[in-house]
Amino acid sequence: MSDRTARATKTRKRTRIQVVNEEKILEAALEVFARYGFKGAAVDQIAAAAGMSKPNLLYYFRSKKALYIAVLRRTLEMWLQPLEDIAAEGDPEAEIRDYIARKVAFSRSHAVESRLFAMEIIQGAPILKEVLETRLRELVEDKVRVIEAWVAAGKIAPVDPHHLIFTLWASTQHYADFDAQIRALLGAGAEDFYLSADDALSDLLLKGLLPRP
Repeated sequence: MSDRTARATKTRKRTRIQVVNEEKILEAALEVFARYGFKGAAVDQIAAAAGMSKPNLLYYFRSKKALYIAVLRRTLEMWLQPLEDIAAEGDPEAEIRDYIARKVAFSRSHAVESRLFAMEIIQGAPILKEVLETRLRELVEDKVRVIEAWVAAGKIAPVDPHHLIFTLWASTQHYADFDAQIRALLGAGAEDFYLSADDALSDLLLKGLLPRP
């Protein structure tokens, strides 16, 4: 059983209150970790933010590390779903546009999660490295093969699949990780700018990817 799994999930069927409490704990942990980082955060702070006692919280998650991993893995799984959904048999333009739109939407709706994840990566992924080297690597290599097949079929221009995936990540997650910078530069116009982000990114990237008539 992974560190992501709460103690309560060891029962065959979780009760509604267990599910609610786990989500409440994860949301509180996200807030505390985002503010203080892993080292600066305390279980007592998270328990207080969740509105429960420390022993009650530890019933669901064994330790601060287990809770931190759970928060990061929840974020990673949300990010990976759009990547998983890229279909080899799909039209590359439609698949890439859909991926960008979903990632930009996630960046707007889950900016705190994105910044916490970025903090972990910038620090060398000391806690999440194993997950990155297994779950994430396997998925990326699967999508590398999809992109290579598109290139071989002449559906997109020759491109290094890893560079393309990294560019997609960097451009879409920028809107979460550098939200403060965007708002400082654009002021009142930031909201309208966000609404046009997915189309703008799609147009920029696809101009270099799609075969020219």
